[in-house]
Amino acid sequence: MSSSNSPAEAGGPPAAQDVDRELLSTLARDGRASFTELAERVGLSVSAVHQRVRRLEQRGLITGYAAQLDAKGLGLPLTAFVSITPIEAAQPDDAPARLAHLSAIEACHSVAGVESYILKVRVASPDALEALLHEIRSAANVTTRTTVVLSTFYEDRPPV
Repeated sequence: MSSSNSPAEAGGPPAAQDVDRELLSTLARDGRASFTELAERVGLSVSAVHQRVRRLEQRGLITGYAAQLDAKGLGLPLTAFVSITPIEAAQPDDAPARLAHLSAIEACHSVAGVESYILKVRVASPDALEALLHEIRSAANVTTRTTVVLSTFYEDRPPV
């Protein structure tokens, strides 16, 4: 079954799918790659690559371009995953909105299982993590379970 967000429309030529996937993969690794570099990589003209990239943007497959920041270099060497669960089952399910103002929370995922959400957080120190956990508990009226990351072998890998 083909997804409407596949690199080429259902029934599109395999070569076109391969070119689009290569463009997506290259841009996911290096969002600053020039159209000339992309054209050389896929064997098309700069104009054809520009049109393809614009089409991929219009279809929502490329949603933006961003710098990848070094958290350690920014003074945030401690990464943790914080699982949160509402204290009262009857309370509104609005934890993401209640926590959106906390810049240390890098991501918030709704999950199946015992916990309701898993947060990815980055902080400067164990003391900063402890303070953040207190803020999370107070702001969202939740319990927390925290896992501290010791080392990261890879993350933010592109899905293509």
